[in-house]
Amino acid sequence: MNDGENKYLEVLIPRGLIGSGNAVFGTPITVEGLCSLRIGWREGLITSLETIPKESASSLKLLLPRLVEPHAHLDKAFTWREVPNLKGRYQEAFEANLQEHKNRTPHLVYERAQRALKLALKNGIRAVRSHVDSFGTSSELTWEALLTLQDEWHSLIELQLVALVPLEFWTSKQGHSLATRLAKSGGLMGGVLNPPMDREGSRSSLMHMLKLANELGCGIDLHIDESETQPAEGLNLLIEVLDQSETNIPITCSHASSMGLLPLNKIRRLADRLAQHSVNVIALPLTNFWLLGREARRTPVQRPLAPIFHLQRAGVTVAVGGDNVQDPWFPAGGFDPISLMALSMPLAQLAPWDRLGLAPFTTSASALMDLEWDGTIQIGSPVDFVLLEASSWSEALSTPPLRTIIANGEWIDEK
Repeated sequence: MNDGENKYLEVLIPRGLIGSGNAVFGTPITVEGLCSLRIGWREGLITSLETIPKESASSLKLLLPRLVEPHAHLDKAFTWREVPNLKGRYQEAFEANLQEHKNRTPHLVYERAQRALKLALKNGIRAVRSHVDSFGTSSELTWEALLTLQDEWHSLIELQLVALVPLEFWTSKQGHSLATRLAKSGGLMGGVLNPPMDREGSRSSLMHMLKLANELGCGIDLHIDESETQPAEGLNLLIEVLDQSETNIPITCSHASSMGLLPLNKIRRLADRLAQHSVNVIALPLTNFWLLGREARRTPVQRPLAPIFHLQRAGVTVAVGGDNVQDPWFPAGGFDPISLMALSMPLAQLAPWDRLGLAPFTTSASALMDLEWDGTIQIGSPVDFVLLEASSWSEALSTPPLRTIIANGEWIDEK
């Protein structure tokens, strides 16, 4: 609706996403915690939030902030047909990944990532953090393609890039050079810390990485403990190193899957230690449930997954990401945050009508990525929305609904 220079929408908004300074007393609230509100805005910013009568609420649609993808791999998305991994195991995924590198070109990377960002925009995503394979002869060309897209898409999708390399790479002259470039461009240093590992060698590489990141003011996002063996071996090593280091940069641990296999008392102690060091965690249930815990002709009954609720209760900022999309690591997916929510419900028992169930897809994901807007809806917030053709969470998550995207206060068409 439009009233002169002001624009309005009457919608349902999750109670947990309404800013603390905006009282919802007297606002009709559904059993799923959705509030009936009339949003007014001008020049891309919310100017008013008003309650609307209960009798008007039945026909309203669900409105969310445009969502966040905190962990993706744009450079290898949509490569399943070229290098399938029919066995679905980690080692075969890695081998197929290396095979794809042999034929990688900047044009192929650009086209794959462009396709991914178009889907992300259409599905309601406003920011993506992508890990970028940064080893081998194709790494420079890969970065060239993604940096071009980062610039082309900056007005609609914020693209953060993480250099994914072996940990020991950061001890080299080339590693120092890449880290310097990342720090200047807002990128992050990445790496892999999975068992089996040379513990002393990994400790030394991790110490060097943290020291370099601190000197440059560059954030870190590690692939860590993506495994069903030696539970939390990487996380425990990281804590040991952090106990001996002074850090002033954001540190994120992606996966942390095997932590969920620890006994409950050890999960709680480790969660507390991660919180003490302000370490963030990104859980990636789809790829982890596909790749991990496989044994020939046996259904896996013990599934490695980051213990989201225990981490949240300890004070750790936790996000949930989609990870791989149609590549050797995971054959499905489509950069759809609503589908990710729907699939995460049974896997991690995350209910979006609970504040802690919704936060990993909205406010916590935004905080972890240090975005300018945390996704809460209040006066002064940006008008950056996804309006779903659904009037309840159950309806929205049963079948991926049609949706309308509003960015910078304007309805937008697919790019």
